[in-house]
Amino acid sequence: MSSIDIPGYRAGTWILDPSHSEVTFSVRHMMISKVRGSFGMKSATLVAPENPLEAQVTASVDVTSIDTNDEGRDGHLRSADFFDTDAYPTMEFVSTGARADNGDFFIDGDLTIRNVTKPVSFAFDFGGFGQDPYGNYKAGASATTTINREEFGLTWNAALETGGVLVGKDVTITLDLQGALQQD
Repeated sequence: MSSIDIPGYRAGTWILDPSHSEVTFSVRHMMISKVRGSFGMKSATLVAPENPLEAQVTASVDVTSIDTNDEGRDGHLRSADFFDTDAYPTMEFVSTGARADNGDFFIDGDLTIRNVTKPVSFAFDFGGFGQDPYGNYKAGASATTTINREEFGLTWNAALETGGVLVGKDVTITLDLQGALQQD
């Protein structure tokens, strides 16, 4: 395994700052537009050794917090038709590796939704590093992946009279993250 140079990178354990992080998603609606929504992050930890390509990530997303700006739709998404949040209140991610490819950085791992685990790859974009006014060393990044929701058991749909279906299969997930390096 090779290594990459990331200006400002520091080895150590990084913990998510949930007040400066969010998980958003978008999915086709009626084949003509997109619905967007968000989830609250419960936790995320990055264990970062000297070589960034050996980093390990674990994350948990609070599925019960889903917000699409429509209470009725949010309730339906929490139901057994979709996320079944009574039985599966979180989404989990555990990394299996990191890689650089033609100047791009990826975190590969296993995503679990509704007790179904599938491999995914997040394209990472580092926002940078810096010290806040309180002496905490912070990092910012964005990450994106697209999943087929039906592979995770999210199969509910409705046929449209005009052809097609109400909800698209592909869901784009975007993470906007900020974390703090833990002090020894």
